[in-house]
Amino acid sequence: MTNFKKNRLLLFATGVLWLSVIGAGMWFLKIYEINPGVAAAAPERWPAETRLKRVEDRATLVMLAHPHCPCTRASIGELARLMTQARGRITAYVLFVKPPNFSDGWEQTDLLTSAAAIPGVHVVRDDGGVEANRFHAATSGQTMLYGAQGGLMFRGGITSARGHSGDNAGRAAIVSLVTNGETGRRDTPVFGCPLFAQTECTTGEGVGHEKDNH
Repeated sequence: MTNFKKNRLLLFATGVLWLSVIGAGMWFLKIYEINPGVAAAAPERWPAETRLKRVEDRATLVMLAHPHCPCTRASIGELARLMTQARGRITAYVLFVKPPNFSDGWEQTDLLTSAAAIPGVHVVRDDGGVEANRFHAATSGQTMLYGAQGGLMFRGGITSARGHSGDNAGRAAIVSLVTNGETGRRDTPVFGCPLFAQTECTTGEGVGHEKDNH
C-alpha cells in the first residue's frame, strides 16, 4: 500500500472517529436535557411554618431556584410569560437557595435580577434552604401553586426540558387553573440542577462554588 493510500485511510478513520465522538456527545447532551430532576413531594396544604405570606384572595405560586443554575434561566423566562398570562391572578415568590457556609452576595446573579424584574414576583433569599425543605423541593425550577384556601393545585416544572423555553404543559396548566379553574394536568417533570449543588453543572457552566466567609 502506497503512502498516499495509507494517509487517505488514516484520514478517513480519523474523520469517522471524530464524527462518532461528536455524535455521542450530542446524544448524551440530549439525554441530559430531557432527564428530569427530583420532583418535590410538595405539601398538600400551605405549610404553616413558612415565613412566606399567602394571599387569601388569589393563588400563590412558589418557585425554588439555584442562583447559578443555567437551566433555570428558561424557568425564569417562562415565569415572566406566565405572570403576564395570569393577569394579576397570582402572587408569586421565587426563593433563591443559599446553601450554608456560602458568603453574602453569592446569590446575586442575573437570574435573581431577572426574577425580581417580573411584575408580581417577590424574590426571597432562602438561607440554608430552610424554605426549600419546608416545601420538600430538591430541584431548581420546582414550582408549586396553592389556591386561595391554601390547597395545593399544581406542582412541577414550567419548561419542557433543561434550559428550553417555549410552550409547555406546566405553564399551560397553571394558566388554565387560575383563569378557568381546571386543567388536564396537576403535576409535570421539573428540569434543573439540584438546589444544593456545590459542583459545576454538567452543561459546563458553573452551578456553585463555595466561598470563604473570611
